Amino acid sequence: MKILDRYLVGTVLLYSAMVLSVLLTLGGLFVFIGQQDDIGIGDYGAADALLFSLLSLPQQAFELMPIAVLIGTLLGLGALAGGSELVVVRAAGVSVMRTAGAVAIGGLVILIFTVAMGEFMAPPLQKFARQQKAFSKFSDVSFAGSGSAWIKDGETMISVQEQTGDELFGGIFVFRFDGPQRLVSVGQARHATVEQGSREWRLEGYRETQFEGERVEASAAPRATFTTRIDPGFLGLAVSEPRQLPSLGLFRLIRHLRANGLETGTYEFAFWSRIARTCAIIVVALLAVPFAFGPLRTSGTGARMVIGVLIGVAFFLVQRTLESGAIVFELDPVVLAWIPTAMLVVVTTILIARTR
Repeated sequence: MKILDRYLVGTVLLYSAMVLSVLLTLGGLFVFIGQQDDIGIGDYGAADALLFSLLSLPQQAFELMPIAVLIGTLLGLGALAGGSELVVVRAAGVSVMRTAGAVAIGGLVILIFTVAMGEFMAPPLQKFARQQKAFSKFSDVSFAGSGSAWIKDGETMISVQEQTGDELFGGIFVFRFDGPQRLVSVGQARHATVEQGSREWRLEGYRETQFEGERVEASAAPRATFTTRIDPGFLGLAVSEPRQLPSLGLFRLIRHLRANGLETGTYEFAFWSRIARTCAIIVVALLAVPFAFGPLRTSGTGARMVIGVLIGVAFFLVQRTLESGAIVFELDPVVLAWIPTAMLVVVTTILIARTR
């Protein structure tokens, strides 16, 4: 049985790695194509775009792993079924549940690797890729700090506390200097909106304090505009999307937001969705078992690919739809995050129980 277990685990790992390689090749190509508009800005060249695409692959691998495992396990077990190897296994008295246990071990190995990659490899490489891109495009703009974003643009320094959308930022502070040490004014806005491709910020609830010699003048306006060379993509360096943060970072951020009475729904959904999506790796591996013994036993590779892609796309779309529901309708993010994985568990359990 140990030999059979190793054989099944090896099949799951091999075919999943092959599928993941194909998906990452396509994903990296699309990322590289998406960088073409930025090539030529500042010092950002084709080599920098290629490096950015390569450094983004671990994050893509983490997000695509459930789909890769599903398709890979379908192909692997389908190949064994097509070669009548699974028929021999059943004839030798090995039950479907015993086969599913070996497949689950393969999924568990992939899950451990995915957790290590998603927590320790993908986030720092993704952040480094974005930093290198920004520094190549804006060689005279500097960035420093952790947590919030601190950006220096000429004689102006900007602090951004949070990013609540692709083009919406909250907690804005603008520090203007006249020379390296003389502070001219300090401005604060509740939030700012920056359109893609524009350098004009629309500040809401803006208050400013100006320093003129020994005089201090304060002013306030419901709206104000501010022009800078910094675009939303550059600001996103430090204020990363929740799904790109590691689990520990999300957990600490949620605790901080709760302690300060701030909204945590988006980050809670990202945290639990990250855990649920990772746990789904074992579930999708098991989902391939009833198909290998059932309707896809005599089907070709193309049919298995189509089934795997359809299930993977449906899983992805349901997860994204529920994410919008957690944000827009303020529903329980924990429950919504686990719904896609729970649905897979129910379907997989029923199918395996009915497999003979």
